[in-house]
Amino acid sequence: MSAYAILHCDVFAPRTGTGNPLAVVLDARGLAENEMQRIAHWLNLAETTFVFPASTPDADYRVRIFTTQKEIAFAGHPSIGTAHALVDAGLVRVRDGMLHQECQAGILPVRVNAAATDNTYSVRVPSSRLVRFAGSGEALFKRALPEALWTDLKPALVEGGRRWWLAQLRDEASVRGFVPDSYAIAALAQETGSLGLCIFARTATGLVVRAFPLGVGIAEDPASGAANAAIAAFLQETGQLGDLGRRYRVSQGREIGRDAVLTLEVDADDAVWVGGDCRSVLRGELDWS
Repeated sequence: MSAYAILHCDVFAPRTGTGNPLAVVLDARGLAENEMQRIAHWLNLAETTFVFPASTPDADYRVRIFTTQKEIAFAGHPSIGTAHALVDAGLVRVRDGMLHQECQAGILPVRVNAAATDNTYSVRVPSSRLVRFAGSGEALFKRALPEALWTDLKPALVEGGRRWWLAQLRDEASVRGFVPDSYAIAALAQETGSLGLCIFARTATGLVVRAFPLGVGIAEDPASGAANAAIAAFLQETGQLGDLGRRYRVSQGREIGRDAVLTLEVDADDAVWVGGDCRSVLRGELDWS
């Protein structure tokens, strides 16, 4: 029997129980890839991360990220949560307010600001780009999101390592009241090689967002860092940041019993950072043989 220290944390959570859960195996040396996949499948969270020593002096640690189905190169809430777990366990040293995470997407900087109340951790995400806008003749997309809900900013497919369909709706009520057609969104995801559909609208304080990654079998994500980063990059690329400014807040997850808060920033180099608070919930040992 082998025991591994494990921490469960709540990511993008202003209060415990309001964010996106993550399990972090703090030192995964000794685990084979197939074992990591089995553990992630058994834990049955959106993602589980496994920490290893960095393979380069430019990074503080190396992380591998697994969904219940496969390993992925990057995701927002696992990156934020892993940084928090390592700081919480005293396993990394924060220098000048920074950590550097090594993952399959490269070496990514993570800001750590213990004095912040809603943005303790933030990670610079891999760049994403607009692939194409949806066409009015696309029956498959219109089944997932009827054309009557579209705005002047047409829905678009974006690519940032993982593909998302993004759609701006006219107001907060339209997003919160949206009833997803899961079969249609799953079919769209499969046909276009995407995670699914993410909808958003402007609010008085930023954006409200809902994400439906049915391409990987998740009905609705309570807080998606990568999807929100893709939205920020899309708005910047299309000149639509407008009164949002280059730093704004996102509300996500309320419709499924959460109330996550994410902070998005587009820096002077047009790189996107996504951040929020994290809370440790469970500490223990994973016995795996």
